[in-house]
Amino acid sequence: MYGYMGKILEVDLSSGKTEDISLDEEIAKKYIGGSGLAARILYDEIGANIDPLAPDNILVFATGPFQGTGIPFSGRFAVCTRSPLTGG
Repeated sequence: MYGYMGKILEVDLSSGKTEDISLDEEIAKKYIGGSGLAARILYDEIGANIDPLAPDNILVFATGPFQGTGIPFSGRFAVCTRSPLTGG
């Protein structure tokens, strides 16, 4: 899949454990860019009913498919989590 490295790195800060997960090509095509992909990962991992301040809430850092290229203004990333202010 062009533009993405094809992997997601999951890091558990409590235990220090890391795991490489393969990126599903269909999800990457459907949810384009860092923000879309991060929102999908957030939804899949924690669902809709998690408390924003719970230890089970996750923090997702995601880049888009143009990261690291020479395309102007493409060097951005998204940080997503469930917000304690809005719950969204």
